[in-house]
Amino acid sequence: MPEPSATTTSRLDRTVDYLFGRNTLIGVASFMLLAISGYATWHGMRDFIIGVSAAQSQQASGSFSISNDVLVIVMVVALTFLMWLALRETFGTRRRFIERFVTLALYLFLVLWSVGFGYGFWWSLIAGPEATRTSLSGLREDARDAGAVIAARLDAVRLQLDNVVTWSDAQMSREATSGGSCGMPSNAGRGPLFGARQSVRDTIVSLRDNISQSWVTPIRADLDKLRQTAAALGGGTMEERQQRFEAAAADIRGKARDIAARSNEIGRSSAAEMRALADQLSVAPGASGFSCYDPTLALRLRQAAAQSEEPALLRLRDAAFNEGPAGVANAIKNLWSNVGIYATSLVHYVKSVGTVAVEAETQSGTVITGRDLIALLATIGIDLGLFALTILNPPKNAPSLRPSGAMIRQINAALQTAIARAPGVDLEWVRRHLIHHRQASYFVIPNLYSASPASPDEPAKALAINQLVGVLSDLNLARWPKSSEFKTLRKEETLHSETDLSDIRKKWVKEAGLDPAKAEHTSEPIRNHGLFSKAERALQLAGWSEHARNDIEIFRLVDTEGLTPLLMVLNEAQMPAPQAKTPDVIALPPPAAADLEQSPVEVPARRNGGAHATH
Repeated sequence: MPEPSATTTSRLDRTVDYLFGRNTLIGVASFMLLAISGYATWHGMRDFIIGVSAAQSQQASGSFSISNDVLVIVMVVALTFLMWLALRETFGTRRRFIERFVTLALYLFLVLWSVGFGYGFWWSLIAGPEATRTSLSGLREDARDAGAVIAARLDAVRLQLDNVVTWSDAQMSREATSGGSCGMPSNAGRGPLFGARQSVRDTIVSLRDNISQSWVTPIRADLDKLRQTAAALGGGTMEERQQRFEAAAADIRGKARDIAARSNEIGRSSAAEMRALADQLSVAPGASGFSCYDPTLALRLRQAAAQSEEPALLRLRDAAFNEGPAGVANAIKNLWSNVGIYATSLVHYVKSVGTVAVEAETQSGTVITGRDLIALLATIGIDLGLFALTILNPPKNAPSLRPSGAMIRQINAALQTAIARAPGVDLEWVRRHLIHHRQASYFVIPNLYSASPASPDEPAKALAINQLVGVLSDLNLARWPKSSEFKTLRKEETLHSETDLSDIRKKWVKEAGLDPAKAEHTSEPIRNHGLFSKAERALQLAGWSEHARNDIEIFRLVDTEGLTPLLMVLNEAQMPAPQAKTPDVIALPPPAAADLEQSPVEVPARRNGGAHATH
């Protein structure tokens, strides 16, 4: 059996690497995280809309309209894709700072949106059932605490009345044995004041018995029933569980409020009776309405009245059903209302490796548990995973930059005009005026004044190329170099060439002990040929005369949004060649090797042909 060739093995390796390599695995992981994030956000937003809907009972039964469902799906898909696109653009290759800043801000905003609704889904899934039981248990505990307060109040009132009855019995016995218990001298025995004292004692005993029968005993029975409220929630479906939960919460809340209301009402009426009796005992001897003056008993009656009419305050926490859509809605509202507390608790939770700070509570008094923070970590972890994978494998291709259609048309029009006015030239002739030097491109032309008058076509060409540069300058595609740039360019022409091999070759010949006369490639050092030398040679290749090349002008091409529009148009433009060419175009032979190592022909110094010379 023949062995596979190296070419087949190489192709197989490339195929396996392409299908199961790093980029593919990162792409699959990103897709999976996107799918999970999109589903969680969609489910959270959908359940949130159901949970806060006015017609919640009908919505929860499955009547959520298809049109709304489709709308939510489309919006979530669009925003999730936009979040992914913004993240990729933030870390993509060759993006401008302002673009990265804008896309990063957009990504962070969409992350907040995704985390908000995604948290509702994860929280309802992880902590919903437990939170439902805790919520109902908390309501029951609050009701029982309120009942305990009411019971303690009843005990205090009954104790006050027992003290009042005891004092009244003692004063009645004093009146029977020694007299003088009603604020005025009296003899012992059963006289008129003893009858008044006995009437007061009977009224107080009747009031105590009435309070015990109509207030203390019934309220205690209701409190016992409240303590025995069942905690289990039955029901097979989500709707049945929610109905049972709401019924249980309403029953607990209703009983607690009813007990408090009846207790407050009876307490106020009992206090009024005790104050009326206290006012009767406060009438001094000799005054109208006097029967038995006892300020001490009146004071004790008023204290018992104040104790009796003190209202029972109910502090019942909200009980919420936290499963399904209702739980998602509650989780989202709690997160946004307490985002600072959640963030602080999450930091402490991560630092403590899972230990939740007990003191962390929401504004409503609910303790933030580990389940809450795990749900928050679940939704944040997805977005952090996308963030990390994008940093590991950002888009490698730079964005495709092109100038506007109007700019392209203007450049083409200027090129066509210049070519039409210059005799016997074409687009390639224009391209020969472009050179590159030190990370910049330049458009070089001869000075209009230096065009050789001996040639009939060169002045016309010089005028056409000069006007073309003027149009490019007006379009902000080319500019005149700054004074500092000119100084740097002139200095480059006076330096030794960094790439000259003559010194290296001479040193090697010397170290090898060879005869310099017989060694090859031992030319003399040459000076550095900078932008001016390149410009002169470019004009020579473009067919300009020596007279025109003696005075040159250079224009730096402007970089617009990462590209030079003129170069792009010249590279892509296709123009028909002219029908006829004049014989005056200089045809140059290929340069000799010696010419490439020598500087251009030096000419006598001459003044600059500026604007006045052009005229």
